[in-house]
Parts: sequence; C-alpha cells; structure tokens
Amino acid sequence: MIIHQLSVFLENKSGRLTEVLEALGGENIRITALSVADTSEFGILRMIVSDPQKAREVLKSRQFTVNLTEVISIMAPNEAKYYAMVLKVMSDRDISIEYTYAFSVGDKSVIILRCSNTEEAIKALKEHEMELIRASDLYKI
Repeated sequence: MIIHQLSVFLENKSGRLTEVLEALGGENIRITALSVADTSEFGILRMIVSDPQKAREVLKSRQFTVNLTEVISIMAPNEAKYYAMVLKVMSDRDISIEYTYAFSVGDKSVIILRCSNTEEAIKALKEHEMELIRASDLYKI
C-alpha cells in the first residue's frame, strides 16, 4: 500500500521544471500525479511516476537533488465530504498529515497523503474500509 513518490528540490528559476520533465520524458517515464510547492527561492516538485527508481536515477545523474518518499493513496468519490472523512480518520488517531494533494479520475478522486506514521495510517484506513490504492495500480493510471 505504500507508494514511492519522487521529491525533487528545484531552484526557483525559469526552465528547471522543464529540465526535469524532459529528462523523464526522454526515458518514457509516465507521470500519474504532480504537485509543486514553492517559496521565493526554491520549489519542491512531488511526483508519482511509472518507475520511481529509474526516475530517481535519471534525475540524480543530471545533478538534481531528489528523494523517494513514502506516501499512501486512497480512492474516494470526488466530493469534499469524502476527503474530509479520510482526514478525520487520521486526526482521530493523532496521525499528522504533512501534506496532501489529489486528482480526479472520472467521478472519483485519488487522494495522496504524506503522514507522520504511514503504517498506522494504512491500518486506520483499512479499519474504516477505505479503498487504498496499490503502487502498481497507481503507477498505471
């Protein structure tokens, strides 16, 4: 149930995101989800890709600072109340959400969570019969 996400640290200057995407595109790596958080000096690019290990190697070879981080993913109807239900399960267990993002697939949302305790989060979500997505399935979306 653990998904490996790429976290790439980028200088906040024109063309850096393009360089990352061109490098991955040159290796036929598919991107399922992408999020960028920025400050005035740098950004953190977070991606779910078809082959995280290969993508990490490709970007490291081009001198990017890149890490693999563990996240979890849930499929839910794409209404705010369902996202809130997922977050309530976490808060009821005192599991902090470091960050989250989501994207829609038809009438469903794929919710990505980075939690303070991944194993406990998975356990809690399963107990509430929430639909966790396996890495192999998420990489194919």
